[in-house]
Amino acid sequence: MHARSALFDVYGDHLVAHQNVAAVADLVRLLAPLGIAAPAVRTAISRMVTQGWLASATVDGARGYAATPQAVRRLDESATRIYQRQPRAWDGSWQLVFVAPYADRSTRAAVLRDLPFLGYAELADRVWVSPFARAELDTTLHRVGASATTAVAEDFDPAHAPVQAWDLDALGSAYATWRQVAADHVEADLAAHDDPEEAAYAARFRLVHEWRKFLFTDPGLPPELLPRDWPGHRANAYFQVESERLRPDATTFVARTLQTS
Repeated sequence: MHARSALFDVYGDHLVAHQNVAAVADLVRLLAPLGIAAPAVRTAISRMVTQGWLASATVDGARGYAATPQAVRRLDESATRIYQRQPRAWDGSWQLVFVAPYADRSTRAAVLRDLPFLGYAELADRVWVSPFARAELDTTLHRVGASATTAVAEDFDPAHAPVQAWDLDALGSAYATWRQVAADHVEADLAAHDDPEEAAYAARFRLVHEWRKFLFTDPGLPPELLPRDWPGHRANAYFQVESERLRPDATTFVARTLQTS
């Protein structure tokens, strides 16, 4: 587990109830149960400040960092998708995004990284598709130095062409595999800590961390576009139950950790 992605999880899943801010010492303590050392945490913080995700803040007289408005928007969107229990209603139309020629390789790489996170797939070179208009599209494109024109399409020939922009076979297999190993990982984390609250925190943290990776590969297609007996439904049901089961003790551990500042 990388320190940068773990910090996103800390802010997105645990610090929302604490004004999205924490002292550096708190962040170090919150990542220690995951085996992430203090130097790695501090290096990740520095990079996230440079990238505009964190801003310097003072917490009870100590040096700390707050999630920026940009980060809060991204984390709120992620949380909505992670804990969304009911699928969104779909009107049958598709949003097409025609990205302008890239200014340089770094802009292209950023688009190829960030648009899949929002739920888009590349239908053709610089042409992206999604069954829903994504609220973060304009902000994301602006942040990476790209621009685009959008359109709405209601008919495709062949009709299944947009769905083929995603590799649903690979995604379904990934869900099935994740579901098989997730329970073992939860039990291993629970057994690795003597403190039951710390154990629940570590187990839930890893569960959410691994589940969050599907945000980069799963566009959240409406049920009518998914294969019958979609493995993602069973994986989602397991995640929702387990994350809620572990939440109370994990929340207590976080509050206890922040109070020790």
